[in-house]
Amino acid sequence: MSREMKIRHIPDSVESNQVETILSVRKRQSEPVTQDESEQEAPSHPRVPRITRLMALAIKFQGMIERGEIRDYADIARLGQVTRARVTQIMNLLLLAPDLQEILLFSFAAVQERHLREVSKVVEWREQRKYFTRALRRLEPESGLTES
Repeated sequence: MSREMKIRHIPDSVESNQVETILSVRKRQSEPVTQDESEQEAPSHPRVPRITRLMALAIKFQGMIERGEIRDYADIARLGQVTRARVTQIMNLLLLAPDLQEILLFSFAAVQERHLREVSKVVEWREQRKYFTRALRRLEPESGLTES
C-alpha cells in the first residue's frame, strides 16, 4: 500500500515561485503485509520502465524551467535532493532525437539510462539512431534489430 506525501517549497522571498511536489511513500519491506493488502497491490497493468519515467521527468523539468517555475538545474537538484550531475544526466535525455524520445516514452524499451549517455553525446540524429540501436542490442542480443 502506498501513500502520497506532499512537499511544499515555500520561497524565502516574495518574488519567488512556489513549487509543490507529490511523492509516493512505500511501506518498508520489514512491515508485514496482510493478504488483503497483497491482493490490492497487484498491478493490473505492467510496470512503466524506469527510462520512460526519467524521459517524462526530463520533459516536465524542462517545461518548469521554461515557465519560470524554477530557475535552473541547481534548483531541481535542491528540491529533488539529488546531485546537479544526476539532474544533468536526466536532462541530457532531451538531447536525443525526437523519435528516440518517443520510443522511450511510448514503448517498453528496456534500455538503461547509463547506456544512453553515449548516445546523447552524439550531435547528429542519424548517428544517434545507430548508437541507440546498439544500446538496445546490448540488452537483447537475440532480438534481431538491425542498423539502417
